[in-house]
Amino acid sequence: MKEAITAREAADIIPDGAVLAIGGFMGVGTPHRVVDALVEAGRRNLTVIGNDAGRPDFGIGRLVRARAVSKLIVSHIGLNPEAQKQMIEGDVVIDLVPQGTLVEQLRAAGFGLGGVLTKTALGTPEADGKRVIEIDGEDWLYEPPLKADFALIHADQADYVGNLTYQLTATNFNPIMAMAAETVICEPRVIVPVGVIPPDAVRTPGVLVKHLIARG
Repeated sequence: MKEAITAREAADIIPDGAVLAIGGFMGVGTPHRVVDALVEAGRRNLTVIGNDAGRPDFGIGRLVRARAVSKLIVSHIGLNPEAQKQMIEGDVVIDLVPQGTLVEQLRAAGFGLGGVLTKTALGTPEADGKRVIEIDGEDWLYEPPLKADFALIHADQADYVGNLTYQLTATNFNPIMAMAAETVICEPRVIVPVGVIPPDAVRTPGVLVKHLIARG
């Protein structure tokens, strides 16, 4: 059984300079209370891996606005003018990674693979300085595994041993991020007794989850 902790206690576990994989698709499936707690705790110099930069006051965007982030690894920042401003001013480094490549880099870390070979971005400025591998006369762009110190994820349901299930678009990044981090902290909508989640509905097994966030 896992004892649930508060969002503030979760923030206390995470140090300045940590690499965070934060779930969510434009904030859907983001653990908002944990993000708020990190802002309130005044964390700095974080590297954040996510699908996007959220919006200025929503999701990952709250950390950006609080200037808690020194580097973003995301697929787009189009709905966050604050992230764009900080990038232009040189206050934050932003690596824009094609969405499919980003997911595969996380998966490579979680499954113990050596990296990803892709043709996406080959021959563009995104490939500058990166390794190109020739296989059977074809060029492939190599992208390394993308591993985090902490995965901060949201689930629809968790049981008391940490098994998780998700809903709809919240499934996009959360399960794969749970595989790609040293420590997984999950903020579920509800914590239910063991057995309520059918075994074939478990998307993230409890063995991967270190902490659950209590409701309220």
